[in-house]
Amino acid sequence: MIRVPHRRSAVVDLGSNSVRLVVFDGISRNPIPIFNEKAVLRLGRGLNATGRLNEEGVGLAMQVMDRFHAIARGMDADPFEILATAAVRDATNGPEFVAALRARMPGVPIRVLSGEEEADYSATGVLCGLPEADGLVADIGGGSLELIRLSAGRKLDACTLRLGVIRLNDRAEGDLQKARTIADADIAQVGWLDDVVGRPLYLVGGAFRALARLQIARTNYPLNIVHLFTLSGEGARDMTDWVVNTPRRTLERVPGAPRKRLEDVPFAAIVLRRLLRRLQPSSVVFCVDGLREGWYMRRVAASVAALDPQEAVAREMCRRLGRSETLPDQLMNWTAPLFGDESTPQRRLRRAACLLSDIGSYDHPEYRAEQTYLRVLRMQGVGFDHQARAFVALTLAVRYEAELGHDFLQPSRLLLTAEDFQRALVLGLVLRLAYTVCGGTEELLDGTWIKRSAGEVTLHLAQGRGVVRGESVRRRLDRLAEAFALPARIEEAGTA
Repeated sequence: MIRVPHRRSAVVDLGSNSVRLVVFDGISRNPIPIFNEKAVLRLGRGLNATGRLNEEGVGLAMQVMDRFHAIARGMDADPFEILATAAVRDATNGPEFVAALRARMPGVPIRVLSGEEEADYSATGVLCGLPEADGLVADIGGGSLELIRLSAGRKLDACTLRLGVIRLNDRAEGDLQKARTIADADIAQVGWLDDVVGRPLYLVGGAFRALARLQIARTNYPLNIVHLFTLSGEGARDMTDWVVNTPRRTLERVPGAPRKRLEDVPFAAIVLRRLLRRLQPSSVVFCVDGLREGWYMRRVAASVAALDPQEAVAREMCRRLGRSETLPDQLMNWTAPLFGDESTPQRRLRRAACLLSDIGSYDHPEYRAEQTYLRVLRMQGVGFDHQARAFVALTLAVRYEAELGHDFLQPSRLLLTAEDFQRALVLGLVLRLAYTVCGGTEELLDGTWIKRSAGEVTLHLAQGRGVVRGESVRRRLDRLAEAFALPARIEEAGTA
Protein backbone atom coordinates (compact mmCIF):
# COMPACT_ATOMS: atom_id res chain seq x y z
CA MET A 1 0.00 0.00 0.00
CA ILE A 2 1.46 3.34 -1.06
CA ARG A 3 0.79 6.01 1.58
CA VAL A 4 0.51 9.56 0.32
CA PRO A 5 -0.37 12.82 2.07
CA HIS A 6 -3.97 14.01 1.91
CA ARG A 7 -4.55 16.75 -0.62
CA ARG A 8 -7.07 18.07 -3.12
CA SER A 9 -6.58 19.07 -6.73
CA ALA A 10 -8.90 20.77 -9.20
CA VAL A 11 -9.12 21.21 -12.94
CA VAL A 12 -11.44 23.22 -15.16
CA ASP A 13 -12.17 21.81 -18.62
CA LEU A 14 -13.12 24.87 -20.67
CA GLY A 15 -14.59 23.42 -23.83
CA SER A 16 -16.45 24.58 -26.90
CA ASN A 17 -19.82 23.46 -25.56
CA SER A 18 -19.49 23.42 -21.77
CA VAL A 19 -17.18 24.22 -18.88
CA ARG A 20 -16.72 21.81 -15.98
CA LEU A 21 -14.92 21.99 -12.65
CA VAL A 22 -13.80 18.74 -11.03
CA VAL A 23 -12.18 18.60 -7.59
CA PHE A 24 -10.31 15.37 -6.84
CA ASP A 25 -9.66 14.12 -3.32
CA GLY A 26 -6.25 12.76 -2.36
CA ILE A 27 -3.79 10.92 -4.57
CA SER A 28 -4.95 7.48 -5.63
CA ARG A 29 -4.80 5.17 -8.62
CA ASN A 30 -8.50 5.74 -9.21
CA PRO A 31 -9.49 9.44 -9.34
CA ILE A 32 -12.00 10.32 -6.60
CA PRO A 33 -14.07 13.37 -7.61
CA ILE A 34 -15.68 15.07 -4.61
CA PHE A 35 -17.07 18.02 -6.58
CA ASN A 36 -18.20 17.98 -10.20
CA GLU A 37 -20.18 20.82 -11.76
CA LYS A 38 -20.87 21.69 -15.39
CA ALA A 39 -22.27 24.78 -17.09
CA VAL A 40 -23.30 24.86 -20.75
CA LEU A 41 -21.79 27.99 -22.39
CA ARG A 42 -21.59 27.05 -26.09
CA LEU A 43 -18.53 29.23 -26.58
CA GLY A 44 -18.02 27.61 -29.96
CA ARG A 45 -21.46 28.41 -31.35
CA GLY A 46 -21.01 30.34 -34.61
CA LEU A 47 -17.22 29.99 -34.56
CA ASN A 48 -17.15 28.42 -37.99
CA ALA A 49 -18.82 31.49 -39.53
CA THR A 50 -17.38 34.33 -37.42
CA GLY A 51 -14.03 32.97 -36.28
CA ARG A 52 -14.85 34.34 -32.81
CA LEU A 53 -16.07 32.97 -29.51
CA ASN A 54 -19.79 33.38 -28.93
CA GLU A 55 -20.26 36.70 -27.11
CA GLU A 56 -23.10 35.48 -24.91
CA GLY A 57 -21.00 32.46 -23.94
CA VAL A 58 -18.04 34.70 -23.08
CA GLY A 59 -20.20 36.73 -20.67
CA LEU A 60 -21.53 33.61 -18.99
CA ALA A 61 -18.03 32.16 -18.80
CA MET A 62 -16.78 35.04 -16.68
CA GLN A 63 -19.57 34.50 -14.13
CA VAL A 64 -19.10 30.73 -14.03
CA MET A 65 -15.32 30.96 -13.74
CA ASP A 66 -15.63 33.36 -10.79
CA ARG A 67 -17.74 30.72 -9.04
CA PHE A 68 -15.38 27.85 -9.92
CA HIS A 69 -12.39 29.89 -8.71
CA ALA A 70 -14.09 30.55 -5.38
CA ILE A 71 -14.99 26.86 -4.95
CA ALA A 72 -11.45 25.68 -5.73
CA ARG A 73 -9.98 28.19 -3.29
CA GLY A 74 -12.57 27.31 -0.65
CA MET A 75 -11.75 23.62 -0.97
CA ASP A 76 -8.03 24.38 -0.74
CA ALA A 77 -7.30 22.68 -4.06
CA ASP A 78 -3.66 22.62 -5.11
CA PRO A 79 -2.88 22.30 -7.95
CA PHE A 80 -5.74 24.17 -9.57
CA GLU A 81 -5.50 24.59 -13.33
CA ILE A 82 -7.70 25.65 -16.26
CA LEU A 83 -7.46 23.78 -19.55
CA ALA A 84 -8.99 25.46 -22.62
CA THR A 85 -9.60 23.41 -25.76
CA ALA A 86 -10.72 23.80 -29.38
CA ALA A 87 -12.93 26.91 -29.32
CA VAL A 88 -10.47 29.07 -27.37
CA ARG A 89 -7.59 27.58 -29.38
CA ASP A 90 -9.13 28.43 -32.75
CA ALA A 91 -10.98 31.72 -32.10
CA THR A 92 -9.42 35.02 -33.11
CA ASN A 93 -10.54 36.51 -29.80
CA GLY A 94 -9.26 33.51 -27.84
CA PRO A 95 -6.14 35.32 -26.53
CA GLU A 96 -8.31 38.28 -25.47
CA PHE A 97 -10.65 35.92 -23.59
CA VAL A 98 -7.74 34.19 -21.82
CA ALA A 99 -6.23 37.55 -20.85
CA ALA A 100 -9.56 38.58 -19.28
CA LEU A 101 -9.68 35.35 -17.30
CA ARG A 102 -6.11 35.82 -16.07
CA ALA A 103 -6.97 39.30 -14.86
CA ARG A 104 -9.88 37.91 -12.81
CA MET A 105 -7.88 34.95 -11.47
CA PRO A 106 -4.30 36.08 -10.99
CA GLY A 107 -1.89 33.25 -10.35
CA VAL A 108 -4.18 30.51 -11.67
CA PRO A 109 -2.51 28.62 -14.56
CA ILE A 110 -4.57 28.77 -17.76
CA ARG A 111 -3.37 26.51 -20.56
CA VAL A 112 -4.71 26.58 -24.10
CA LEU A 113 -4.11 23.02 -25.22
CA SER A 114 -2.96 22.18 -28.72
CA GLY A 115 -4.89 19.46 -30.50
CA GLU A 116 -2.05 17.04 -29.81
CA GLU A 117 -2.02 17.87 -26.08
CA GLU A 118 -5.79 17.50 -25.87
CA ALA A 119 -5.56 14.09 -27.54
CA ASP A 120 -2.77 13.04 -25.20
CA TYR A 121 -4.75 13.92 -22.08
CA SER A 122 -7.81 12.09 -23.41
CA ALA A 123 -5.80 8.95 -24.14
CA THR A 124 -4.24 9.06 -20.68
CA GLY A 125 -7.73 9.30 -19.20
CA VAL A 126 -8.85 6.18 -21.05
CA LEU A 127 -5.70 4.33 -19.98
CA CYS A 128 -6.47 5.31 -16.37
CA GLY A 129 -9.20 2.66 -16.28
CA LEU A 130 -8.11 0.47 -19.20
CA PRO A 131 -4.30 0.31 -18.98
CA GLU A 132 -4.10 -2.34 -21.71
CA ALA A 133 -6.48 -0.58 -24.11
CA ASP A 134 -5.75 -1.45 -27.73
CA GLY A 135 -7.66 0.32 -30.48
CA LEU A 136 -8.92 3.83 -31.22
CA VAL A 137 -9.92 6.56 -28.75
CA ALA A 138 -12.44 9.05 -30.17
CA ASP A 139 -12.98 12.08 -27.91
CA ILE A 140 -15.74 14.36 -29.14
CA GLY A 141 -16.26 17.89 -27.87
CA GLY A 142 -18.12 20.89 -29.14
CA GLY A 143 -15.35 22.10 -31.44
CA SER A 144 -13.21 19.10 -32.29
CA LEU A 145 -12.88 15.34 -32.44
CA GLU A 146 -9.60 13.88 -31.22
CA LEU A 147 -8.57 10.48 -32.55
CA ILE A 148 -5.76 8.56 -30.83
CA ARG A 149 -4.40 5.13 -31.71
CA LEU A 150 -3.51 2.92 -28.76
CA SER A 151 -1.51 -0.28 -28.98
CA ALA A 152 -1.31 -2.45 -25.84
CA GLY A 153 -1.61 0.62 -23.62
CA ARG A 154 0.82 2.80 -25.59
CA LYS A 155 -0.18 6.03 -27.35
CA LEU A 156 0.83 6.12 -31.00
CA ASP A 157 -0.80 8.24 -33.74
CA ALA A 158 -3.13 11.16 -32.94
CA CYS A 159 -4.98 13.86 -34.83
CA THR A 160 -7.65 16.51 -34.39
CA LEU A 161 -10.62 16.92 -36.76
CA ARG A 162 -13.15 19.76 -36.94
CA LEU A 163 -15.98 17.36 -36.10
CA GLY A 164 -17.07 18.53 -32.66
CA VAL A 165 -20.85 18.55 -32.43
CA ILE A 166 -21.28 22.34 -32.43
CA ARG A 167 -18.80 22.91 -35.23
CA LEU A 168 -20.20 20.07 -37.34
CA ASN A 169 -23.70 21.46 -36.87
CA ASP A 170 -22.46 24.88 -38.03
CA ARG A 171 -20.49 23.49 -40.98
CA ALA A 172 -23.48 21.43 -42.14
CA GLU A 173 -25.95 24.26 -41.47
CA GLY A 174 -27.99 21.86 -39.35
CA ASP A 175 -28.41 19.37 -42.22
CA LEU A 176 -27.66 15.79 -41.10
CA GLN A 177 -27.15 14.54 -44.64
CA LYS A 178 -24.57 17.25 -45.26
CA ALA A 179 -22.99 16.37 -41.89
CA ARG A 180 -22.52 12.77 -43.11
CA THR A 181 -20.66 13.97 -46.17
CA ILE A 182 -18.45 16.31 -44.15
CA ALA A 183 -17.65 13.64 -41.55
CA ASP A 184 -16.81 11.05 -44.21
CA ALA A 185 -14.49 13.48 -46.01
CA ASP A 186 -12.66 14.49 -42.81
CA ILE A 187 -12.28 10.94 -41.51
CA ALA A 188 -11.05 9.72 -44.91
CA GLN A 189 -8.02 11.99 -44.57
CA VAL A 190 -6.70 9.98 -41.60
CA GLY A 191 -4.72 7.24 -43.32
CA TRP A 192 -3.48 5.50 -40.17
CA LEU A 193 -7.04 4.53 -39.23
CA ASP A 194 -6.46 1.45 -41.36
CA ASP A 195 -4.21 0.21 -38.55
CA VAL A 196 -7.12 0.00 -36.07
CA VAL A 197 -9.75 -1.64 -38.28
CA GLY A 198 -11.48 -4.43 -36.38
CA ARG A 199 -10.19 -3.35 -32.95
CA PRO A 200 -12.12 -1.75 -30.05
CA LEU A 201 -13.38 1.82 -30.31
CA TYR A 202 -13.27 3.81 -27.06
CA LEU A 203 -15.68 6.77 -26.92
CA VAL A 204 -15.02 9.84 -24.75
CA GLY A 205 -16.88 13.14 -24.46
CA GLY A 206 -20.24 14.47 -23.29
CA ALA A 207 -22.11 13.98 -26.56
CA PHE A 208 -21.04 10.34 -26.77
CA ARG A 209 -22.00 9.85 -23.13
CA ALA A 210 -25.44 11.24 -23.97
CA LEU A 211 -25.81 8.55 -26.64
CA ALA A 212 -24.97 5.91 -24.03
CA ARG A 213 -27.53 7.29 -21.57
CA LEU A 214 -30.25 7.18 -24.21
CA GLN A 215 -29.31 3.62 -25.16
CA ILE A 216 -29.24 2.45 -21.53
CA ALA A 217 -32.74 3.87 -20.96
CA ARG A 218 -34.10 2.72 -24.30
CA THR A 219 -33.05 -0.91 -23.77
CA ASN A 220 -33.81 -1.12 -20.03
CA TYR A 221 -30.19 -2.06 -19.47
CA PRO A 222 -29.75 -3.32 -15.89
CA LEU A 223 -26.99 -0.93 -14.80
CA ASN A 224 -27.31 2.85 -15.12
CA ILE A 225 -23.56 3.48 -15.35
CA VAL A 226 -22.07 4.89 -18.55
CA HIS A 227 -18.42 4.16 -17.73
CA LEU A 228 -17.33 1.01 -19.62
CA PHE A 229 -20.83 0.42 -20.99
CA THR A 230 -20.03 -1.73 -24.02
CA LEU A 231 -21.85 -2.47 -27.28
CA SER A 232 -21.06 -4.70 -30.21
CA GLY A 233 -20.40 -2.97 -33.51
CA GLU A 234 -23.85 -4.00 -34.68
CA GLY A 235 -25.43 -2.74 -31.45
CA ALA A 236 -23.72 0.63 -31.87
CA ARG A 237 -24.92 0.90 -35.49
CA ASP A 238 -28.48 0.19 -34.37
CA MET A 239 -28.16 2.88 -31.67
CA THR A 240 -26.91 5.56 -34.07
CA ASP A 241 -29.62 4.78 -36.62
CA TRP A 242 -32.26 5.04 -33.89
CA VAL A 243 -30.97 8.40 -32.62
CA VAL A 244 -30.71 9.94 -36.10
CA ASN A 245 -34.16 8.75 -37.19
CA THR A 246 -36.08 9.44 -33.95
CA PRO A 247 -37.85 12.81 -33.55
CA ARG A 248 -36.55 15.00 -30.75
CA ARG A 249 -39.91 14.94 -28.96
CA THR A 250 -39.66 11.16 -28.76
CA LEU A 251 -36.10 11.36 -27.43
CA GLU A 252 -37.26 13.82 -24.78
CA ARG A 253 -39.69 11.21 -23.45
CA VAL A 254 -36.93 8.66 -22.85
CA PRO A 255 -36.48 8.35 -19.05
CA GLY A 256 -33.46 10.34 -17.92
CA ALA A 257 -32.88 11.82 -21.37
CA PRO A 258 -29.98 14.34 -21.30
CA ARG A 259 -32.13 17.27 -22.43
CA LYS A 260 -29.28 19.77 -22.73
CA ARG A 261 -27.53 17.39 -25.14
CA LEU A 262 -30.46 16.47 -27.38
CA GLU A 263 -29.52 19.15 -29.92
CA ASP A 264 -26.06 17.61 -30.17
CA VAL A 265 -26.74 13.86 -30.11
CA PRO A 266 -27.79 13.48 -33.78
CA PHE A 267 -24.43 14.98 -34.85
CA ALA A 268 -22.56 12.78 -32.38
CA ALA A 269 -24.45 9.82 -33.82
CA ILE A 270 -23.47 10.85 -37.36
CA VAL A 271 -19.77 11.01 -36.39
CA LEU A 272 -19.94 7.67 -34.62
CA ARG A 273 -21.78 6.04 -37.54
CA ARG A 274 -19.07 7.19 -39.97
CA LEU A 275 -16.35 5.85 -37.63
CA LEU A 276 -18.17 2.53 -37.38
CA ARG A 277 -18.37 2.33 -41.15
CA ARG A 278 -14.66 3.01 -41.52
CA LEU A 279 -13.36 0.87 -38.64
CA GLN A 280 -15.79 -2.07 -38.23
CA PRO A 281 -14.75 -2.26 -34.54
CA SER A 282 -14.91 -5.45 -32.51
CA SER A 283 -16.62 -3.52 -29.69
CA VAL A 284 -17.58 0.02 -28.71
CA VAL A 285 -16.69 1.05 -25.16
CA PHE A 286 -17.96 4.27 -23.57
CA CYS A 287 -15.43 5.88 -21.20
CA VAL A 288 -16.30 8.59 -18.70
CA ASP A 289 -12.62 9.18 -18.03
CA GLY A 290 -11.04 11.55 -20.51
CA LEU A 291 -9.19 14.86 -20.52
CA ARG A 292 -9.80 15.74 -16.85
CA GLU A 293 -8.77 12.32 -15.56
CA GLY A 294 -5.81 12.36 -17.93
CA TRP A 295 -4.72 15.66 -16.38
CA TYR A 296 -5.12 14.15 -12.91
CA MET A 297 -3.04 11.06 -13.72
CA ARG A 298 -0.22 13.08 -15.31
CA ARG A 299 -0.25 16.12 -13.00
CA VAL A 300 -1.24 14.62 -9.64
CA ALA A 301 -1.14 10.83 -9.52
CA ALA A 302 1.81 9.92 -11.74
CA SER A 303 3.50 8.25 -8.75
CA VAL A 304 0.78 5.57 -8.53
CA ALA A 305 -0.09 5.25 -12.23
CA ALA A 306 1.65 1.87 -12.54
CA LEU A 307 -0.74 0.20 -10.04
CA ASP A 308 -3.49 -2.08 -11.33
CA PRO A 309 -6.69 0.05 -11.18
CA GLN A 310 -8.97 -2.86 -10.32
CA GLU A 311 -6.80 -4.14 -7.50
CA ALA A 312 -6.10 -0.61 -6.23
CA VAL A 313 -9.77 0.24 -5.67
CA ALA A 314 -10.41 -3.18 -4.10
CA ARG A 315 -7.48 -2.77 -1.70
CA GLU A 316 -8.65 0.71 -0.74
CA MET A 317 -12.16 -0.55 0.05
CA CYS A 318 -10.65 -3.45 1.99
CA ARG A 319 -8.61 -1.01 4.07
CA ARG A 320 -11.57 1.25 4.79
CA LEU A 321 -14.37 -1.29 5.30
CA GLY A 322 -12.84 -4.66 6.14
CA ARG A 323 -11.30 -6.11 9.29
CA SER A 324 -7.98 -7.32 7.86
CA GLU A 325 -5.71 -6.14 5.07
CA THR A 326 -3.71 -9.39 5.05
CA LEU A 327 -6.38 -12.11 5.20
CA PRO A 328 -7.40 -11.54 1.54
CA ASP A 329 -3.98 -12.70 0.34
CA GLN A 330 -4.40 -15.89 2.37
CA LEU A 331 -7.89 -16.35 0.91
CA MET A 332 -6.40 -16.18 -2.60
CA ASN A 333 -4.26 -19.22 -1.80
CA TRP A 334 -7.06 -20.98 0.09
CA THR A 335 -9.57 -20.72 -2.76
CA ALA A 336 -7.08 -21.45 -5.57
CA PRO A 337 -7.48 -25.29 -5.66
CA LEU A 338 -11.08 -24.93 -6.85
CA PHE A 339 -10.12 -22.66 -9.77
CA GLY A 340 -7.19 -24.36 -11.48
CA ASP A 341 -8.63 -23.64 -14.94
CA GLU A 342 -9.01 -19.88 -14.53
CA SER A 343 -7.73 -17.35 -17.05
CA THR A 344 -5.71 -14.28 -16.09
CA PRO A 345 -8.81 -11.98 -16.11
CA GLN A 346 -10.69 -14.55 -14.01
CA ARG A 347 -7.84 -14.66 -11.52
CA ARG A 348 -7.90 -10.84 -11.26
CA LEU A 349 -11.61 -10.99 -10.44
CA ARG A 350 -11.03 -13.68 -7.82
CA ARG A 351 -8.36 -11.47 -6.24
CA ALA A 352 -10.76 -8.52 -6.22
CA ALA A 353 -13.45 -10.67 -4.60
CA CYS A 354 -11.03 -11.83 -1.90
CA LEU A 355 -9.97 -8.25 -1.20
CA LEU A 356 -13.60 -7.14 -0.95
CA SER A 357 -14.86 -10.24 0.84
CA ASP A 358 -15.21 -8.61 4.27
CA ILE A 359 -16.45 -5.11 3.38
CA GLY A 360 -19.92 -5.85 4.78
CA SER A 361 -18.61 -6.78 8.21
CA TYR A 362 -19.91 -3.59 9.85
CA ASP A 363 -23.29 -3.51 8.10
CA HIS A 364 -26.54 -4.67 9.70
CA PRO A 365 -26.73 -8.47 9.29
CA GLU A 366 -30.27 -8.35 7.92
CA TYR A 367 -29.14 -6.14 5.02
CA ARG A 368 -25.50 -7.17 4.71
CA ALA A 369 -25.86 -9.24 1.54
CA GLU A 370 -27.93 -6.67 -0.36
CA GLN A 371 -25.90 -3.71 0.91
CA THR A 372 -22.62 -5.32 -0.14
CA TYR A 373 -24.03 -6.37 -3.51
CA LEU A 374 -25.20 -2.85 -4.33
CA ARG A 375 -22.04 -1.23 -2.96
CA VAL A 376 -19.90 -3.27 -5.35
CA LEU A 377 -22.27 -3.12 -8.31
CA ARG A 378 -22.48 0.68 -8.12
CA MET A 379 -19.06 1.52 -6.72
CA GLN A 380 -16.99 4.33 -8.07
CA GLY A 381 -13.90 2.67 -9.49
CA VAL A 382 -12.46 2.91 -12.96
CA GLY A 383 -11.04 -0.60 -13.07
CA PHE A 384 -14.28 -2.60 -13.20
CA ASP A 385 -16.33 -3.08 -16.36
CA HIS A 386 -20.00 -3.98 -15.98
CA GLN A 387 -19.51 -7.74 -16.12
CA ALA A 388 -16.74 -7.51 -13.51
CA ARG A 389 -19.01 -5.50 -11.22
CA ALA A 390 -21.81 -8.05 -11.65
CA PHE A 391 -19.44 -10.98 -11.00
CA VAL A 392 -17.81 -9.63 -7.84
CA ALA A 393 -21.10 -8.27 -6.48
CA LEU A 394 -22.79 -11.67 -6.91
CA THR A 395 -19.81 -13.43 -5.33
CA LEU A 396 -20.02 -11.27 -2.22
CA ALA A 397 -23.81 -11.52 -1.97
CA VAL A 398 -23.45 -15.32 -1.91
CA ARG A 399 -20.60 -15.01 0.61
CA TYR A 400 -23.10 -13.15 2.83
CA GLU A 401 -25.76 -15.87 2.32
CA ALA A 402 -28.05 -14.21 -0.23
CA GLU A 403 -30.57 -16.57 -1.79
CA LEU A 404 -30.25 -16.65 -5.58
CA GLY A 405 -33.93 -15.83 -6.06
CA HIS A 406 -33.63 -12.33 -4.60
CA ASP A 407 -34.76 -9.56 -6.96
CA PHE A 408 -31.73 -7.40 -6.21
CA LEU A 409 -29.50 -9.97 -7.94
CA GLN A 410 -31.24 -9.42 -11.28
CA PRO A 411 -28.40 -7.31 -12.82
CA SER A 412 -25.99 -10.22 -12.38
CA ARG A 413 -28.47 -12.64 -13.92
CA LEU A 414 -28.73 -10.36 -16.97
CA LEU A 415 -25.08 -9.34 -17.33
CA LEU A 416 -23.29 -12.65 -16.72
CA THR A 417 -23.05 -15.74 -18.85
CA ALA A 418 -24.23 -19.00 -17.28
CA GLU A 419 -20.59 -20.05 -16.86
CA ASP A 420 -19.57 -16.82 -15.11
CA PHE A 421 -22.68 -16.91 -12.91
CA GLN A 422 -21.77 -20.42 -11.76
CA ARG A 423 -18.15 -19.42 -11.16
CA ALA A 424 -19.28 -16.47 -9.01
CA LEU A 425 -21.62 -18.78 -7.08
CA VAL A 426 -18.81 -21.26 -6.34
CA LEU A 427 -16.40 -18.48 -5.32
CA GLY A 428 -19.02 -16.97 -3.03
CA LEU A 429 -19.70 -20.36 -1.41
CA VAL A 430 -16.03 -21.12 -0.81
CA LEU A 431 -15.49 -17.66 0.70
CA ARG A 432 -18.52 -18.22 2.93
CA LEU A 433 -16.97 -21.50 4.07
CA ALA A 434 -13.57 -19.89 4.66
CA TYR A 435 -15.02 -17.18 6.91
CA THR A 436 -17.06 -19.79 8.81
CA VAL A 437 -13.91 -21.83 9.38
CA CYS A 438 -11.79 -18.92 10.57
CA GLY A 439 -14.17 -16.25 11.79
CA GLY A 440 -12.14 -13.68 9.89
CA THR A 441 -8.84 -14.58 11.62
CA GLU A 442 -5.78 -15.76 9.76
CA GLU A 443 -4.64 -18.01 12.60
CA LEU A 444 -7.69 -20.30 12.36
CA LEU A 445 -7.43 -20.55 8.59
CA ASP A 446 -3.83 -21.77 8.88
CA GLY A 447 -3.64 -25.54 8.77
CA THR A 448 -6.86 -25.91 6.75
CA TRP A 449 -7.30 -26.28 3.03
CA ILE A 450 -9.98 -27.20 0.52
CA LYS A 451 -9.64 -29.67 -2.35
CA ARG A 452 -11.88 -30.91 -5.12
CA SER A 453 -11.24 -34.31 -6.65
CA ALA A 454 -13.18 -36.35 -9.18
CA GLY A 455 -15.26 -37.93 -6.45
CA GLU A 456 -15.68 -35.36 -3.64
CA VAL A 457 -14.99 -31.96 -2.15
CA THR A 458 -12.79 -32.27 0.93
CA LEU A 459 -12.02 -29.84 3.71
CA HIS A 460 -8.63 -30.88 5.11
CA LEU A 461 -7.63 -30.02 8.67
CA ALA A 462 -4.09 -30.29 9.98
CA GLN A 463 -3.64 -32.23 13.19
CA GLY A 464 -5.04 -30.30 16.11
CA ARG A 465 -7.28 -28.13 13.91
CA GLY A 466 -10.46 -30.02 14.75
CA VAL A 467 -11.53 -26.98 16.78
CA VAL A 468 -12.89 -25.48 13.59
CA ARG A 469 -15.36 -28.34 13.13
CA GLY A 470 -18.99 -27.51 13.71
CA GLU A 471 -22.47 -27.79 12.28
CA SER A 472 -22.18 -24.49 10.39
CA VAL A 473 -18.86 -25.55 8.83
CA ARG A 474 -20.35 -28.90 7.75
CA ARG A 475 -23.48 -27.24 6.35
CA ARG A 476 -21.53 -24.74 4.26
CA LEU A 477 -19.12 -27.37 3.02
CA ASP A 478 -22.12 -29.44 1.90
CA ARG A 479 -23.58 -26.43 0.07
CA LEU A 480 -20.28 -25.87 -1.73
CA ALA A 481 -20.06 -29.53 -2.73
CA GLU A 482 -23.65 -29.39 -4.06
CA ALA A 483 -22.55 -26.71 -6.52
CA PHE A 484 -20.24 -29.34 -8.04
CA ALA A 485 -22.83 -32.13 -7.67
CA LEU A 486 -20.34 -33.98 -5.42
CA PRO A 487 -20.39 -35.32 -1.85
CA ALA A 488 -18.47 -33.50 0.89
CA ARG A 489 -16.01 -34.79 3.46
CA ILE A 490 -14.00 -33.34 6.35
CA GLU A 491 -10.63 -34.98 6.89
CA GLU A 492 -8.44 -34.28 9.91
CA ALA A 493 -4.81 -35.45 9.89
CA GLY A 494 -4.05 -38.04 12.53
CA THR A 495 -7.63 -39.26 12.91
CA ALA A 496 -9.09 -42.49 11.66
